[in-house]
Order: sequence, then structure tokens, then C-alpha cells
Amino acid sequence: MSPPRLTDRHALARHRARAAARPEALYLHRLAADEMLERLATVNRRFTRPAVVTPFPALWAGRLGDARIVPEAEVLDLAPGAHDLVIHALTLHWADDPVGQVVQCRRALVPDGLFLGITFGGRTLAPLRAALAAAEAEVSGGLSPRVLPMADIRDLGAVLQRAGLALPVADAFVQEVRHADLAALMRDLRAMGEGNALADRHRRIPPRALFARAAALLAGMEGAGGGDCVITPFEFVVLTGGAPHESQQKPLRPGSAAARLADALGSTEETLPDRAQP
Repeated sequence: MSPPRLTDRHALARHRARAAARPEALYLHRLAADEMLERLATVNRRFTRPAVVTPFPALWAGRLGDARIVPEAEVLDLAPGAHDLVIHALTLHWADDPVGQVVQCRRALVPDGLFLGITFGGRTLAPLRAALAAAEAEVSGGLSPRVLPMADIRDLGAVLQRAGLALPVADAFVQEVRHADLAALMRDLRAMGEGNALADRHRRIPPRALFARAAALLAGMEGAGGGDCVITPFEFVVLTGGAPHESQQKPLRPGSAAARLADALGSTEETLPDRAQP
């Protein structure tokens, strides 16, 4: 029995094809690419066989030398042990199997190769999600999937561990974007290929009252901008890990410390009394 599908891959491909024709709308993808390159600049290492997994190859052209550009797909076109750097660029949130995506990237790395991923986290579009849910409950008395569910930073950090990457690190930052109103926000999402491509989405046309009510709720939310604009958070989670290698640092065996913590802190160590027996 096949697992349930999160994403309608055909709809997602259509959305991305439209977005590729309007590169000016891909500003969040450009921000993600800039973040990846800034982080690489701090790594004291030269990469000679990089690869980038992205749905928008034109955006990455020339950014990382002669890096191999790999289309985002369920099965990635990556050969085992072929790269010393693999970047998964702002597409993991649409994956039905994010662990499988990262495992494929790990297998494509040479020993001690570096994996860098960036994806949207759980705080992304939180006000929009809440406003649409509340409005739909009022207008139609039910809920339908309209905003992609996104993992939080702890779950994404666990993905690195489950994929078998060494020295896993997950950190996040939030970029707030201002729009004139809800309609402008939704146009922007569609323009960047982030429209609703959920497999279980409703295909029928939603009632006009739904979005009017959602806009009113969004305008009244604290921190969402008030009446003159809509402020939307986009959380970016950055994932870092390495292909296992014997040269990498490893945690010490418990009890093998050569110095006491109390000495390092300059404090006095006190022994706790034994717990009284019943």
C-alpha cells in the first residue's frame, strides 16, 4: 500500500513553470540562494564538485561556478559519491518524503562532503493559515487544506539525523514581507510557484465571502500589519550536515573527561545527600 500523498506533483510542476517565466517574482528563492552562498563563504574549504537541487535552474546559473544543476524530483539525478557539496535549495517543504530527499543527497556526497539545505519552516504564512481556517469555519462550517503544512525546526533537525548525516545542525531566521492586502499576498505566492498544490485540496471554486472574511480577520491580527498592509512571516530553516568520515569530531565516551566542570567554572562542588529510604 503506497503512503498518502501530500503534493499534487502535476499541479506543482504547472505552478513552477509559470513562476519560471517571471524571475522577478522569485525574490525569496534569490534570498535563499544568497544565504547559501554567504554560509559557504565562511567555510574554510574549496569545493570542486558541487551540485544544486532546485526547481529554478536559471536562478542558480553562474552563482556557484560550474555547479551541476539538478531538477527537483522524487528521485534526484545524483550519482553516488559524485559531489563534495550538495545544496537542496528551497524545495524540501513540498517533498512527500523529505528524509528520502536528504538521504539521496547524502549518498551523492564523497566522505566528509557537505550538505546544505534551506526550506520554509513552520512559522511561514502562520497568519494567513489562521485567517483562512477561521474564515472558512465561519463561512462554510468546515475546513479544507489551503496552506501547505510545514515542519518546525526540531522536526527538520531530526531529518538530518535520520538521513545519517554527521554533525547535524538546524538553525532558522524569519523574513517578513509586506503586501498591500490579502489579494496581493496570494498573487505573490502564485507568482513564485507557491500556490496551493496540495493533493487533497478542494477543486471547486471557493465562495467570495471566504477571502473577504479572511482579509478582515488578517487585518485585525496583532502583528499582521493592521489595516494599511499585511505583514507575512517566512521562516527559513537552514540544514547543515556532513557525509560521515573518520576524520570528523566525535563525542567523547561518557565518564572519559579529564577535568571537572566545577574546576572549569571556578565553583565548589558539593555532594548531594542520599535520598532517604522509605
